[in-house]
Amino acid sequence: MVLPLREERGKIVLRAPEARLAEACGLARAIALEVVHSEIVRLRSASASHLFGKGQIERLAAAAAAHDAELVVIDGVVSPIQQRNLEKDLKAKVIDRTGLILEIFGERASTREGTLQVELAHLQYQASRLVRSWTHLERQRGGFGFMGGPGESQIEMDRRLIKDRIVRLKDELEDVRRTRGLHRRQRQKAPWPVVALVGYTNAGKSTLFNRMTGADVTAEDLLFATLDPTMRSIRLPGYDKVVLSDTVGFVSDLPTQLVAAFRATLEEVTEADLIVHVRDISHPDSEAQAADVAKVLADLGMDTDRPMLTVLNKIDALEPEEAEAVTARIGDDAVAVSALTGQGVDQLREQIAVLLRAGSRVQVIRLSHGDGRRLAWLHEHGEVVGRTDDDEVTTLKVRLSDADHARFVSMA
Repeated sequence: MVLPLREERGKIVLRAPEARLAEACGLARAIALEVVHSEIVRLRSASASHLFGKGQIERLAAAAAAHDAELVVIDGVVSPIQQRNLEKDLKAKVIDRTGLILEIFGERASTREGTLQVELAHLQYQASRLVRSWTHLERQRGGFGFMGGPGESQIEMDRRLIKDRIVRLKDELEDVRRTRGLHRRQRQKAPWPVVALVGYTNAGKSTLFNRMTGADVTAEDLLFATLDPTMRSIRLPGYDKVVLSDTVGFVSDLPTQLVAAFRATLEEVTEADLIVHVRDISHPDSEAQAADVAKVLADLGMDTDRPMLTVLNKIDALEPEEAEAVTARIGDDAVAVSALTGQGVDQLREQIAVLLRAGSRVQVIRLSHGDGRRLAWLHEHGEVVGRTDDDEVTTLKVRLSDADHARFVSMA
C-alpha cells in the first residue's frame, strides 16, 4: 500500500497522512487483501510517466520483491500511462484508489440493482483506461466482404463492446430509477415521514439502524460492510410509523463513476424528510470525514435548507472527560450516542420526532360524513392523530404542514 503525498506549501490539510494511509489499508483489508507493506511517499512533483521519481520506484520495487507482492495499491489517482509503466517497473499489478473502491463495491453488491450500478461504474472506469497498454490491443482484425483496409483493431472492438454494454446498463438502471420513483411517490402519498441515515463508511450507521429498528443488517468493523439500502418502519414519540433508511457509506475521494451509478439509490437521501448524519466522534479525522459527507451530498444536489440532525456516535469509545466535553458543547442539532451500548438512543428518537414536527402542526378539521374525497386526501397527505364521529360531522385531528393545510382549505 503506497500513499503518494504531494508537498504543497500553504495548503490546509484536514486529514493526517497517517490516518489516510490507515484508511487505505482498511479498504484493502475490506476485500481480504493481505497488506504486507505500507508507506507514505512524499512527492515534490508528480512524474507524468511514472508518478514517482526513479529512486522512489527502485525502493518500491525492492519492497515489492522482498514481500513477493502480487498487487501494489496506490492511494491516489494514477493515469493509464502511469499504471502501465509502474506495472513494468514494479513487476506487479498496480491499481489506484478508484480501482480499489470499485473492487470493494463489486464484491459487496448483492442485489440486482447494486450489481448493475457497480458494473456500470466499473465499465466507465475501464473505458478511460483502454490505451495501448497490452500487445493484444495492437492487433488488427482483418476485414471481410467488400470492406477494405486493415479492419478493426482490438482496442477499437473493446471500446465498442464496452460502450454498447454501458448503454444497456444505463437503460436497465433507468428502469430501476423509474421503479424507485414510483415507490417514492407511493410513500409520499402515505403520511409516513422518511428519515435517512448518512455518514462516512464505518461510522456506525448500520449498528444504529439495527439498534433503532431491531433489524439484522450486516454491521461489522469493516469499510463498506453494506452497500444496498435498507428501509424499516419504527415508532417515535407522537408517530405510529416513521420509515428509517440505511444507505451506503461515503468515503473521501469517492469515485465520480460510483456517485453517478448510485444516484438512483442515493436519491432516497435527497427526498427524505430528515437527514441524520452519523459521525464517528472517536475518529481522529471526524471533522474531515464530515466535510467529505457534506461534499457528496452537495454533489447529489441536496437542498441546503433540508433539515439535518448530527449524531455523534461511538461516544463510549472516548475517555470520560472527552465524552463529557463533547456532550457539553453540542446543541439542539446534534445528539451524542453509542449505537453499540444504546446510550443516548432514546434521546435521539425524541429529537428526530421534534424535528419532524417542526414543519407541521395539528389541525382540527370537521367534515360531513359524505365528504369521502377530502377525507381520503387528509389520510394521504397528513397524519390523522384523532377522530370522533357524531350524527352530523366527523371531527379529525390531523398533523399537516402549513402548505398542505392551505391546499386543503382551497379544496373547500
